[in-house]
Amino acid sequence: MHTVTLGPSGTYSHRAAGAIASDDEIEFRESIRDIVNAVADGDAPRGVVPIENSIEGSVTETLDALAARDVTVVREVITPIKHGLLAQSEEFNTVASHPQALAQCREYLDEHYPDATIEAVASTARGVELAGEDPTVAGIGHPDNATSDLRVIAADIQDRRSNATRFFVVAPPEERSDAGGKSSFVVYPGANYPGLLLELLEPFADRGVNLTRVESRPSGEHLGDYLFHLDVDGGLFEERTQAALAEVEELAENGWVRKLGSYDVEHVV
Repeated sequence: MHTVTLGPSGTYSHRAAGAIASDDEIEFRESIRDIVNAVADGDAPRGVVPIENSIEGSVTETLDALAARDVTVVREVITPIKHGLLAQSEEFNTVASHPQALAQCREYLDEHYPDATIEAVASTARGVELAGEDPTVAGIGHPDNATSDLRVIAADIQDRRSNATRFFVVAPPEERSDAGGKSSFVVYPGANYPGLLLELLEPFADRGVNLTRVESRPSGEHLGDYLFHLDVDGGLFEERTQAALAEVEELAENGWVRKLGSYDVEHVV
């Protein structure tokens, strides 16, 4: 199935997209917003976007894109992040990679290359490309991206060995499903008063629905106005999830609630 994700070839997004599509079905886009827009506009039936990393937390560009456009989440893909330092030789003075990858290797870089220039680029694969083009640049990416001219200077350089990233597989809204072990929502309450967030969360707690992630993001309407991203352990087919969500929708009567859908989780090495 035609799938869009972050490129170029060799990104962790590319590896995650391989769980649902073959290489000849995968098309690369420059930004997460481009991916979500492509799915929302009907230009691609599937998109794969990073949603959360175990070290650096949520990917805010994805959160904002999911709030801006009506798409659904049909699957979650979790892949371990194994960063390597790739260069033509050990004689480099710049380390280039995606900002998330640089942050995930901050302790290693501070200890081993404190004088190196750190350069943020669009993707891990782009950093590796630069390293292949310029002997003064090292890239951070998966060790599988090494070539005969680009060797792995160091492997497993991420600061935490348990480093992993969650990816959402997004689809057009008409494919939204109630089936699956997890569900995600975006809630814009259209109000602001003491205890509002507690009132939005209590319906789930009262019914024993575990909230696995709660994230606030600026609505963009005005300063101090927020919307909330919620992940829960429970499918929309379950009565308890339906009842909790009905209460949340009543609380957000001056705003809106977007059901991103229910989905299952797949682990990809």
